[in-house]
Amino acid sequence: MASRIVWRGAVSFGLVHVPVVLHAAARANDLDFDWLDKRDMANVGYSRINKRTGKQIDKEFIVKGYQYQKGEYVLFSDEDFRRANVSATQTVEILSFVDATSIPPYYFEAPYYLAPDKRGDKGYALLRETLRASGKAALSKVVIHSKQHLAAVLVYDDVLVLNTMRFADEVLAFNDLSLPDGSLASLGIGKRELDMAKHLVEEMTEEWRPEQYSDSYRDDLLKHVEEKISAGETHLLTPPSTEREGSPHGAEIIDLAAMLKRSIEERSGTGKKSAGKSAGKATAKSSVTELPTAASARKRATSARKASSGGRTKGATRTAKPASKVVAGKSAVKARTAPTAAPRRKSA
Repeated sequence: MASRIVWRGAVSFGLVHVPVVLHAAARANDLDFDWLDKRDMANVGYSRINKRTGKQIDKEFIVKGYQYQKGEYVLFSDEDFRRANVSATQTVEILSFVDATSIPPYYFEAPYYLAPDKRGDKGYALLRETLRASGKAALSKVVIHSKQHLAAVLVYDDVLVLNTMRFADEVLAFNDLSLPDGSLASLGIGKRELDMAKHLVEEMTEEWRPEQYSDSYRDDLLKHVEEKISAGETHLLTPPSTEREGSPHGAEIIDLAAMLKRSIEERSGTGKKSAGKSAGKATAKSSVTELPTAASARKRATSARKASSGGRTKGATRTAKPASKVVAGKSAVKARTAPTAAPRRKSA
């Protein structure tokens, strides 16, 4: 079965754009516990709305239930989850040790830090230094949030990181993907292109500094929110564009070597200097964008709608100042070095 396509786009490598298709590499095999109103067994949505009565309910009435047949549920409390396997819910059970570099990255899911509890320092330090010296990862099983996970215990700096993993039956095979073989010659790529590509990689290589990367798309979205508020278009849905700007579809690399050469020249010349300055500014500025408040947003939206309704005055045509602003200073967020955590599941 072909894996699901997430999006189509390109891998950017200097000035070279390689069109790609992003496929899902995992599937969930979780038991589905729904939110229910324990008074009438009606489903409860994320807003704690009883789907049968349409009324919001208090948290105290929400319980978890497993639907074993249509409309019939087995209710579970936190104690029920614990009693299913008491030791599994309280233990990180190390099963074996493997070379840390031998685990494919698509098995990793969510990171957690392990810290020693009372009287745990000695054993913690012994395990940490043993893993560090051997270069091994400790494969384990642990139950977190009512689900058992395969997990790898790894060393980073002075902390043990427990990184939950997917089981083998949750990882989709990539055998059905259309991939180029390992022979570059069969694709018309010679030693010159390979050497230039290696050179470009060397030019773009730098130390890992996670604080210089931020979610710029979030800022773009907030800017667009402000634009729609200022234009009085808060309730207007923008129709889809008939032509995508900058779409990589159908793009062909006419001369790969030429693109690599231009990329190297830009990195080694003025391009690299300007890029370095931009990176420095970005690091110094690690921005924190403020969300527009609901009250200010409503005020600006009302003013904009009045301005566009015919009773427009000279002063009303001015564009409202954006509420979002960038606060200069040191980064307010300390980026984690472990992989991104998986989306949270529903919990009462």
